[in-house]
Amino acid sequence: MKHSSRRDFLAVAGTLLAAMPFSALAGEQTKTFLPADWKPKEEGDKVLNRLIKVTAEKVKGAHDGHFTIIDDYAYIAAELNDEKGGESASWNYIYVALSIVNVKTMKVEQIIPIAKQEQKFENETLPIGACFVPRVIQIDAKTLRCYFASENPGKRQSQMYFVDFDLKTRTPSNRLNRVKLKTEDGIFDMQPQYFYQSAVKSGFKKNAKDYGMYLFEPFKRIDSKIYVDLNNYPIGQQALGVWNDTFDTVEIVGHFNEPQDVKLSEAAVNKLPDGTWLAICRNDTKPRNYMFTTSKDGKHWTEAEFRDFIPNGGNSKPTFDKFNGIYYLGWQESTRINEVSRSVFNIDISADGKNWFRKYRFETEKSFQYPVFVQYNGHIYLITSQGDSSPSRKERIMFGMLE
Repeated sequence: MKHSSRRDFLAVAGTLLAAMPFSALAGEQTKTFLPADWKPKEEGDKVLNRLIKVTAEKVKGAHDGHFTIIDDYAYIAAELNDEKGGESASWNYIYVALSIVNVKTMKVEQIIPIAKQEQKFENETLPIGACFVPRVIQIDAKTLRCYFASENPGKRQSQMYFVDFDLKTRTPSNRLNRVKLKTEDGIFDMQPQYFYQSAVKSGFKKNAKDYGMYLFEPFKRIDSKIYVDLNNYPIGQQALGVWNDTFDTVEIVGHFNEPQDVKLSEAAVNKLPDGTWLAICRNDTKPRNYMFTTSKDGKHWTEAEFRDFIPNGGNSKPTFDKFNGIYYLGWQESTRINEVSRSVFNIDISADGKNWFRKYRFETEKSFQYPVFVQYNGHIYLITSQGDSSPSRKERIMFGMLE
């Protein structure tokens, strides 16, 4: 089916599906996962009501956080600014800080700066530019690693860095480290130009940008390896990558950028029970609904297409996790509550990646966007971006328990 006719079909289908309770769509199979009286919105409201703010009072803009939990403490990194709501790669005053939350008391114990422009480290000084899209992972018993992009669009190539954080003393290292990218041509500093050059060899035809390369879904453990979705948002370029053992180099496994008449980015990737890779991709081309691509080997991917169980997605970051053998697929709905952008977010669950059932529906004028979910000690925790007044609603990071 041609893109235009399929989009028309999905628009009509979305109107019809929105009027139906999700239990009616799921049928009898819902009983496999959820009680008969399960109400996704009510359960979503319970989650929203127990979220706590983890960013400092001085912060006016916050977005795109990431976290992990170690020994009953959540370590939450986010891109922040103290001037205004929202975020942009061109705002040089955006910095990275780490909030440490006691998950037993649900109290923020410390907020520790990690990186800002012109910060001097013992081996290198960060250049002028935003410190953007941080990611964290525990690499050994005593070390948390915090990654971030330093970028200044139109002025230089952005660079992905990391700073190690001592978990015992709660202090960041004074050494700045460059993340590396391994392509078919060799090992390079992780910069957009080398990512782009590799994509061109696989048939990518869009124009290059000197910024926008991020570790988007960064630490997916599958088949004893740690995978990452590499993303260049401004040009709609993405690839599956895999980390080396020391977590300082990412090797490109395979690019997935088709069809190139749409702008796809910010994918969430997982592997289905039959061994097939499945990626859900943000789509910034009308109708801005999510598109899906699959691969048998992680190297060669199908042309992305719409799937009927998401009829009305919005252009925002999706999530695709697996907890206790069940897939959790999170996606932004295009529906707006009182015209607030990104004010509806759904989580659907599945055992096979094919039949999906609604578990949570978050509706709030504060927005619910760019969530991250982490399983710890029998529970699933989350962070999300929210706000009260700015058009983008990117003013603070919230943390809490999903289930």
